[in-house]
Amino acid sequence: MSAARTITLAWTGASGMPFGLRLLECLLAAQVQVNLVYSAAAQMVAHQECDLTLPTQPREATRMLGERYGAREGQLVVYAREDWMAPMASGSNPGDAMIVCPCTMGTLGAIANGLADNLIARAGDVMLKERRPLVLVPRETPLSAIHLENMLKLARAGAVILPPAPGFYARPQSIGDLVDFVVARILDHVGVPNTLMPRWGEARGAPPPIQRA
Repeated sequence: MSAARTITLAWTGASGMPFGLRLLECLLAAQVQVNLVYSAAAQMVAHQECDLTLPTQPREATRMLGERYGAREGQLVVYAREDWMAPMASGSNPGDAMIVCPCTMGTLGAIANGLADNLIARAGDVMLKERRPLVLVPRETPLSAIHLENMLKLARAGAVILPPAPGFYARPQSIGDLVDFVVARILDHVGVPNTLMPRWGEARGAPPPIQRA
């Protein structure tokens, strides 16, 4: 599958901002056009988990993140969460895919129930109605029945529910390896080629063959 041309990336206030930042870095390195929007809670989490202060003004955020990750001119655009004129707010210009990473249960519930009361929820709603790839990366535990019912509703509507649960068969040596495992799976689901981790069955780090009786 070829790389998607334009991807909407949303960060919300769940724990897991290292996944979101690494995902942005990889998307830009893959020459994908990224439309980014983040919540006020995501700004708090970025500061808490990564010592990163995300600007409130979209123009300043575009400049700061573009410089941080080496984006080419115009490749990254940050939108305000109430910007109803943003391209992903309409089915006439939805982009090729959308990822919410990390995804709060509040955002997941809003998309599941069609609330569309901010740009993130509206963009998710657009992806579902336009039958475009939508990947949600929820980080919460334990899961209540409400959480599970909302996930099931979204899965039935066509979304991919991808909890950030890394595998250990590649024998990770660092937190960065664990982050890359999850980011690689996200990139796979939106059609962006990557070599972040060895694949199951590859010679490097492959598990020993199963011994049968």
